Amino acid sequence: MKKKLLAWMCTLGMAAGLLVGCGGGNGGNSQDGGADANAPAQEESSQGETEEAPEPSGDGDMIALITMDSIDQHWVTLNEGAQKAAGELGVTVQFMAPNTKDDAQQIECVNNAVSAGAKAIIVAANGPDAISSALQEASDAGVKIIYVDSPANVPGEAAFSTDNNAAGETAGKEMLKALEAAGVTSGSIGIINVNAATDSCVMREEGFRAAFEGSSFELMETQYGEGDAAKSQSIAENYITQGVVGIFGCNEGSTTGAGNAIKASGKDGVIGVGFDKSDAILGLIDDGYLLCTMAQNPDVMGYEGVKAAVAAIGGESLGGAVTDTGVSVLTKEGSASGSDDASADNGSATAASQAWKIALITMDSIDQHWVTLNEGAQAKAKELGVEVTFMSPNTKDDAQQIECVNNAVAGGYNAIMVAANGPDAISSALQEASDKGVKIVYVDSPANVDAEATFSTDNKAAGQKAGEEMIAALKAAGKESGSIGVINVNAATDSCVMREEGFRAAFEGTDYEIMETQYGEGDAAKSQSIAENYITQGVVGIFGCNEGSTTGAGNAIKASGTEGIIGVGFDKSDAIQGLIGDGYLLCTMAQNPDVMGSMGVEACVQALEGASLGGEVQDTGVSVLKK
Repeated sequence: MKKKLLAWMCTLGMAAGLLVGCGGGNGGNSQDGGADANAPAQEESSQGETEEAPEPSGDGDMIALITMDSIDQHWVTLNEGAQKAAGELGVTVQFMAPNTKDDAQQIECVNNAVSAGAKAIIVAANGPDAISSALQEASDAGVKIIYVDSPANVPGEAAFSTDNNAAGETAGKEMLKALEAAGVTSGSIGIINVNAATDSCVMREEGFRAAFEGSSFELMETQYGEGDAAKSQSIAENYITQGVVGIFGCNEGSTTGAGNAIKASGKDGVIGVGFDKSDAILGLIDDGYLLCTMAQNPDVMGYEGVKAAVAAIGGESLGGAVTDTGVSVLTKEGSASGSDDASADNGSATAASQAWKIALITMDSIDQHWVTLNEGAQAKAKELGVEVTFMSPNTKDDAQQIECVNNAVAGGYNAIMVAANGPDAISSALQEASDKGVKIVYVDSPANVDAEATFSTDNKAAGQKAGEEMIAALKAAGKESGSIGVINVNAATDSCVMREEGFRAAFEGTDYEIMETQYGEGDAAKSQSIAENYITQGVVGIFGCNEGSTTGAGNAIKASGTEGIIGVGFDKSDAIQGLIGDGYLLCTMAQNPDVMGSMGVEACVQALEGASLGGEVQDTGVSVLKK
């Protein structure tokens, strides 16, 4: 009876969705949207400016969106991203998720989607095994399968999800830092997961446990709350009675339950860390009952999932590419300030009390990375009613950056947002500005002067990811050794230095030789010349640390006519995406400069209005863009 009722409800919902077009689906606020994110030709993660989106199909193709449930804000926000793409592309996306996390209900929805003529199914698998048979039948019937958040064990056209292992490890490191800061060097830590099958949450737990390896803390046996906040609270309360020093929640319900239990206990010193972003979680962080949460970008997953579905329906081969949609750490300062993880416009910012003047000084004014950062800044400035002047030099030059800082001070600007070309060179000028009361906020690359806040990529982790992508591609091509060239901007730019460090770390213990770094000053032509020299030396791979380095490497590989050289780089531009599309670059680490710009302006305004931001460093996320 239960299955028959569910079948009737899903079919009815589908029919209703077809009547109302792409306006169907659950409403709800997008508090869980956002980081840090981007796919084959992925739009900026704010979804405000879409680059190279598929042309509107105009034929009203129907796509089913089936998430684990329809209630969690995470899924509501994912649906919002999907509906936005559906409206742009002229297709219908029917949100037909069950009301609770239940394998049987998910299977029923898959079957109903096929019966209703869905051309594609976008799915977040509650259990990768349980749903696989139904998805395989759908695939055999010609339905395109796209994964968002959590895959099943059936090949899909593409997948858009968080790097859950890395994000879980970040959560563990955040807890470790907080415990050490509190003088706690040992103790037991509880873990609340959804179940033992949901791939995304299993990976989060693995990453979290990895962060504690070699420490004196004891990670207790995992307890499962089925993603239900009430069940998770009960589990957390039991952990607290056992004297734990920390509790980790692996999803929205687990995290909410952990925070509520810590709140109800009245005990100070239990560190709660979790996943996802909802009103309840943000409130618990703001009130001090949770330390932080790993905020994903479900809107990006939904948006990119629909784009991929439309492309696949149109006959494009996506190759099963997996795109990391990024994650950000939201702490009390970050959540209280309305910071958004990968959505430049969170709709929660409060207008400024006056028209503050903010100078935006990036390394240059030409690279698309900086242009996009400025676009995010200008959008937020308009929203808040302040003035942002983009006054960067035309080329990466310390002296010109210093002159821009001095001009901003002389021009009476109240705050400076800056991406330091060299952390040492510009520091004296910034210190003088700070001494005169000018607020300093860093975007992308900091200098050696205390600032109100910093918004940047976790460059070392992103560089390591780039290295891992190259290693995987080399091994897939049967190359277990060989030399690899590295093209950096200079030896001083902090962000690029950290990327190189992470990249080199990925190759530790392998048989590959990382050659001496060459510096191209971020110039594509100079970087191409360097890359051409590397190619004559017989390298098997080349890594570019920024936009110009990456473009130059790709152009050199293209010009050489040599097959099999793996090019990996950083940043997202039309040129880089073209080189990836043509097969001359494997992938690029796409940052979220629009988010940096948006959050930077908001932080400037908050500091000018008297808020203490504590010098917090916010990771704005990164995604791997492949062909």
